[in-house]
Amino acid sequence: MSDNTDPVVRTGRREALIVVSIWLTALTWSVTTSYRLGYNHPAESPEEMKLIWGFPEWTFWGVAVPWVVCVIISWIFGVMFVHDAHLGEELPEETDELGLGG
Repeated sequence: MSDNTDPVVRTGRREALIVVSIWLTALTWSVTTSYRLGYNHPAESPEEMKLIWGFPEWTFWGVAVPWVVCVIISWIFGVMFVHDAHLGEELPEETDELGLGG
């Protein structure tokens, strides 16, 4: 059985699958890390709270780090793997009754 799917569609599906995978990985990391570091701790006073660059520990590891990593991965993915695809020949532009193009 041959696959007659347009190559542009296949490429788009593959790119969407990669983006969704990155998003799910970041979501899983954020939720589990924030839960593990943010809950089930004895009551701490503000002086005892562990800070990293001014962020509470759970916020730094559960929100800031995944955000920065996702920005870097998305930039690399966009630059290295996402390319323009040939969509076929361009159709001649036709004008309509109002001269707006069509």
